[in-house]
Amino acid sequence: MLELYHNALSSCSQKVRLVLETKRLPWKSHVVDLLSGEQHAPEYVALNPNHVVPTLIDGERVLIESTLINEYLEDAHPEVPMRPKDPGACHAMRLFVKQIDEKVHPAAGVLTYGIATRPMVMQLPPEEREATWSQIPDPARRAARKSVIEHGVAAPEMRGAMEAFVGLLDRMQEHLARGPWISGEEFGLGDACALPYVLRLEHLTLGGLFDDGNRPQVRDWFERVQSLDAWGPAVGDLLPEPVLELFRRNTEAVQSELQALVESL
Repeated sequence: MLELYHNALSSCSQKVRLVLETKRLPWKSHVVDLLSGEQHAPEYVALNPNHVVPTLIDGERVLIESTLINEYLEDAHPEVPMRPKDPGACHAMRLFVKQIDEKVHPAAGVLTYGIATRPMVMQLPPEEREATWSQIPDPARRAARKSVIEHGVAAPEMRGAMEAFVGLLDRMQEHLARGPWISGEEFGLGDACALPYVLRLEHLTLGGLFDDGNRPQVRDWFERVQSLDAWGPAVGDLLPEPVLELFRRNTEAVQSELQALVESL
């Protein structure tokens, strides 16, 4: 059986779970508590040296990087196809995913830690606060995490992060004008990749960026994703409501600053 080391709110974990459930593949769950730092435990780092989730185990194979995991699952289990058959459409889907990986995923950490998580971290003693970013192996991610924790919405990284998310929504609006799904006629790898980041905006009470009057095709797509059979076991049923309520409360505390940032873009 496939085994997945993951976390409920992790965007990269969500997109892999969406593929597993869409393909109806049985998998064993290993939850990694990111808030307590289990991703830095030596036994987990032996599996994933990047100190992140998810990690997929398939027999003797240890697979990391969510996009590559999803491509692996598509190659290993093609019975429920999630990649366009047309080479040009497949290239377009992969380019869309690549842009998310390179631009939007780093921005998600900036927004989440700078808005929703920051108040909790700021309550920690200085040495524990330092520990929240000191174990991040990538220097750029480590510096960004430190900056947004210390400065919040005023951090210099925040504007670029918001621009990355707005750019994602605009690209999605263009894709969805041509068909019902990012990946073509059916929900596929591109849709699974995009969903966690649109969901994160909703959890940060920034869903107004894609409401009925503002990028309505993205809103329609988001609602259709939530009607899929895979949604519940992959995402919806796992979301911790107390944490989401904390996200909403912390976002509301800086709502005026966020609104000013969005309007300045």
